[in-house]
Amino acid sequence: MKTKILQILRQSGDYVSGQELCDSLGVSRTAVWKAIKQLREKGYEIEAVQNRGYRLAAVPDVLSQQEIESLIRTKWLGHEVFYYEEIDSTNTEAKRKAEEGAPHGTLVVADMQKAGRGRRGRSWSSPHNQGIFFTILLRPEIEPANAPMLTLVKAIAVARGISKITGLKAQIKWPNDVVINGKKVVGILTEMSAQIDYVNHIVVGTGINVHQTSFPEELADKATSIDLELKNAGKTGTVSRAQLLEEILEQFEECYETYIRTQDLSGLIEEYNHTLVNIGRRVKVLDPLGEFEGRALGINKHGSLLVEREDGEVTEVSSGEVSVRGIYGYV
Repeated sequence: MKTKILQILRQSGDYVSGQELCDSLGVSRTAVWKAIKQLREKGYEIEAVQNRGYRLAAVPDVLSQQEIESLIRTKWLGHEVFYYEEIDSTNTEAKRKAEEGAPHGTLVVADMQKAGRGRRGRSWSSPHNQGIFFTILLRPEIEPANAPMLTLVKAIAVARGISKITGLKAQIKWPNDVVINGKKVVGILTEMSAQIDYVNHIVVGTGINVHQTSFPEELADKATSIDLELKNAGKTGTVSRAQLLEEILEQFEECYETYIRTQDLSGLIEEYNHTLVNIGRRVKVLDPLGEFEGRALGINKHGSLLVEREDGEVTEVSSGEVSVRGIYGYV
């Protein structure tokens, strides 16, 4: 009921009478009053004026089941939401939900992860009230070999969402890190369960640094947060994590549908390369089979990075066990 009340107050933007809420929800005035009281306790500023009703005056920066569900405007993504104050990992939970039969588009969100992970098993710091940690469960009818491209699809959507909500220039460091001013603000981890020629499910997890004001010394030169970058840009205020999440969901739904029509990145390649922070730069390719340097030319329709070597040969670099770094630093 609290979700529905938030939706009605948001859509109205003005006062909504208690009777209207009762009629819409099919409950008593007492039940509405109790729900309003609970929302106020969560930090929502809801004005009550006699003979006018209730108005949503201000919204706290909370990630809650009600807040997320009341904001969802997507066609199919996130229509089933599982929210946790604390969890081991949203990817791990999404895989559990997948095994239990959760549908395509299921969203798992946590305020804090105790065992957040990045690529190659690296840990991802996930403190309370600081970031957005979420995973999307997908059941696409695609070839398993095409699944890794979804990581790049997600990167485009996240960069779009951050840029739209904050006005900051979010870019992509191939294949799946989103950076602002050359520092990492987002990590993405895609995991798949599949047969030889059939995908059971795919989970695409994302961690976004939002409110962090500092980082450990070993990360300070390559990690940042949205709040830090807003401050550096001279912008006041802060970001609503729930609103940013909703915007990213909308952008991902659109990007995903573009991808699924061709099962490659042909419809997104131009935007990805335009957003790619590495493009045109000299990079170092850290390949277990042998490191080399060259100039990044952008990606092809399969998501491989094209790198021009010193002799003019162009090598297709696929993610897997390969990393790409700037010659003099992270990007």
